[in-house]
Amino acid sequence: MLRDRTAEQAETPDHTGTSGHTRAPGHYTPGRYGTPVAPPEALRPWITEIDSINSAGSPDFGRAETGAITHVPDAATRLVFRVLPDGGTDVVAIGPRTKASYYEEKRLSMCLQLRFRPGAARPLLGVSVRELVGRAEPLESLPGEAGRRLARGLAALGPAPDPGAVLARMAELLPDDLTPRDRDERARDGLVRAAVEALSTAPGRDRPGTVAEVARQLAVSERQLRNLFGDDVGLSPKHFARIDRVRQVLAGAGAEGSPRWAGLAHATGYYDQSHMTAEFHALFGVPPTAFVSGRLPATRPCGPGH
Repeated sequence: MLRDRTAEQAETPDHTGTSGHTRAPGHYTPGRYGTPVAPPEALRPWITEIDSINSAGSPDFGRAETGAITHVPDAATRLVFRVLPDGGTDVVAIGPRTKASYYEEKRLSMCLQLRFRPGAARPLLGVSVRELVGRAEPLESLPGEAGRRLARGLAALGPAPDPGAVLARMAELLPDDLTPRDRDERARDGLVRAAVEALSTAPGRDRPGTVAEVARQLAVSERQLRNLFGDDVGLSPKHFARIDRVRQVLAGAGAEGSPRWAGLAHATGYYDQSHMTAEFHALFGVPPTAFVSGRLPATRPCGPGH
């Protein structure tokens, strides 16, 4: 079962929510569950943050008293390395999640979630990210040779490796495979990052531009922007912005003891509190007041990849 953190306030220019400090890959120290840390330097071109999950995880924001585990909406693609109950391991690619889902708790010995930076998943996985939306796929089953090689390299670590060994092996295998090799790929990579930045919500900045405005700013057509987002992010630009904004609401609510909803609505660019509540309910299945107090929808059993 993959237990997803709630969104953190963005602390870096690309709004990835990276926090904490880093050490060399072999000395990685994971943060408390729900407190992601920055990846080792060697992984930063591809990974924006790492969340460590284990059987002693702390209570989660948005977790019901019944033990339900919440997967919140997330526009990012993630690579998940898990130590299974029998001691074996697997590596799963998880595509963008457009709505919240609620599962019964299932504990794992260890689980690392690594969030890809925008545009980095496609070269590794060998598939348009739009094909992974709402899906969890074994890394070795995807067509990208770089991804399959990474899956084999991690499997060779043997049973129950520690997080530092996993990240060190990733650092050995990733750099040569994911660095853009020609001018067109480098231009595409820069365009994806710029578009994500322009469409992201963050405290203290102007409201994100519309799709038309961002396309003009980046000197591409709206159709080009949508196609680029579909392949490299997995969602339409509008859908990405919608998820990013509601995650900022969640981050703001988690940072306050008693959330001031009208202020959060204004800070995140909604017309008013009712607009924010309607958007939150559409993506989470409950209004924000219910979510933060743990009054969540009914859970379902975990399936493969959850």
